[in-house]
Amino acid sequence: MTESTMNYCYAHPTRETSLRCKRCERYMCTSCAVGTPTGYLCRDCVRRHQKTFDTAVWFDYLLGFGTTFVLSLIASVIVAVVAPLISFYIIFLAAGLGGAAGVLIANLTLRAINKRRSKPLFITCAAGVVAGALVVALGSLLTGNMFTLIWLGIYAVIVTPVVYTRISGLRL
Repeated sequence: MTESTMNYCYAHPTRETSLRCKRCERYMCTSCAVGTPTGYLCRDCVRRHQKTFDTAVWFDYLLGFGTTFVLSLIASVIVAVVAPLISFYIIFLAAGLGGAAGVLIANLTLRAINKRRSKPLFITCAAGVVAGALVVALGSLLTGNMFTLIWLGIYAVIVTPVVYTRISGLRL
């Protein structure tokens, strides 16, 4: 007759289990197990596996924010200068410029960060776009040019998700 030994979860030493991580072979309970298409992994192995996809280094955050901030600032100034001249048709220009500027900003930023990846990096780059547009929006607000604020808002709403999706590699 075989004698069975009791195995306990590596994170919860009071829980009996027979489930093992397919990578490190540690025993784990069902609350610690992460299901994958090929079996169960412990949370530590999942974390280690995810870190292989985050390739950004510390200066990428500075480069990403700085690049998107400066380029968004330039594009926002163009929208703010052209907005009073064209009046109604600026909505089409803001939408078109937002899409084109978003693609240009994302491509130049990807070159600056050497195509390294990390979700916080993508969010930092999107924040740089918003910050660049906010500087121009605050300038328009101080000068009392409320009409320009509408077009800058349209520009920012269009360009920010374009930059985020292009840098993160999402395809919609």
